[in-house]
Amino acid sequence: MADNVGNADARPDLELEEEFGDERPTIDEQEMADAEKGCGQAAIGIPMGHPAGVPMTGGHPGGHPGATQRHGGARSMGFRPGGGEAAAAYEARTGIKAPRIIAWEITRSCNLSCAHCRAAAEFGHYHGELTLDEIKSNIDDIVTITNPIIILTGGEPLMRPDIWEIVDYAHEKGAMPVIGTNATLITDEIAAKMAEHKIPRISVSVDFPTAAEHDAFRGQVGCFDLTIEGIKIAKRHGVGVQINMTVTTMNADRMEEMHTLAESLGVDAFHIFMLVPTGRGEDLLDKELPPEEYEKVLEWAYERQKTSPLHFKPTDAPHYYRIIRQKAKAEGKKVTREEYGLDAMTRGCLGGITFCFISHVGDLQPCGYFDMQLGNVKEQPFSQIWTESKVFNELRDYSLLKGKCGVCEYKAVCGGCRARALSVTGDYLAEEPYCVYVPASMRSDCGE
Repeated sequence: MADNVGNADARPDLELEEEFGDERPTIDEQEMADAEKGCGQAAIGIPMGHPAGVPMTGGHPGGHPGATQRHGGARSMGFRPGGGEAAAAYEARTGIKAPRIIAWEITRSCNLSCAHCRAAAEFGHYHGELTLDEIKSNIDDIVTITNPIIILTGGEPLMRPDIWEIVDYAHEKGAMPVIGTNATLITDEIAAKMAEHKIPRISVSVDFPTAAEHDAFRGQVGCFDLTIEGIKIAKRHGVGVQINMTVTTMNADRMEEMHTLAESLGVDAFHIFMLVPTGRGEDLLDKELPPEEYEKVLEWAYERQKTSPLHFKPTDAPHYYRIIRQKAKAEGKKVTREEYGLDAMTRGCLGGITFCFISHVGDLQPCGYFDMQLGNVKEQPFSQIWTESKVFNELRDYSLLKGKCGVCEYKAVCGGCRARALSVTGDYLAEEPYCVYVPASMRSDCGE
């Protein structure tokens, strides 16, 4: 789909949340209160909740009370990703959380050529793509340890002719398939198939509110109009839609206009993605927001969530979970599930923790931006790689984080973007290179 999330991390966050009992504490209640008391205290917590941090039923998209929002067809399904018996048994046996969302690049072929595409996808055949039988056998293995949301992405996944067989097989085995698409290929026939094959939501990338700007970014004249029409067609057929926007210096001042566009289209969710410089995105390094502007965007998102009727959240932005707590503290609030939904019960970077990516040729990565192959599902079972990979297991151990991330009191809820650290420094455990925050233990005013 050559989209804003690099065709890997589309995350159509479906409000398919895990239902927590009242006995489950929030991260805030476990760690953050103590960690914020004074200098030199680093929070160490266990990430909980839905891997994308979606709100509980009935809450505001940001977890703030008193607002209404629209939802797609997913909420009524009661699906709990990674909440089944297999996942519980796996965690009890290994001490490792099972993946709850898997982004699966079922093809790298794409009808667009977007400036920021992680996959640098183009139209045409890519050698070595997983066959239908290979995909099915890997689904068979995956469901022995979890019942995840499987994001079928690309490239453009609708270009794969056997996509509906993949969708049906995932459903049959107890997973929840969703689709990340650029929507330019959606017709009434395709949308009807989505509904027929029980696709609850698609994610669609739109980066500018005007056709000229969007088309230039996407590399094809006319794709904006096709995308908007595809969204409308999907909605007419009862398929939920999430709009994703990649934020750069080129459009950071257009976010309110983009929110207005999303709302006018009646979509279910609007997610802003912070660019990770991989694939073609490396050519946009000069368009990436500097850390100070990055911070301002996330602060705007916090305030905008309070009044947005959409499920609205930043993604690929682990800093946001620090900002939530800083803002809440300034407002005299406690970050609890009741007030902030599952944003209070998850953390920022979840690559290798409850989320991962499978490439078109079967390489397994913590996320689509994390340019390191940790095994191949043609050679090893998915479940074995997830369990035994040294990199996965290091990502799960927050005590290994280096630099200011390692001593930060917010590391349990942020963790920094490990893909950015890898891309910029070559070390996935290095401190987040786009964070302006100085941990309490490193400040000169410590103890004052």
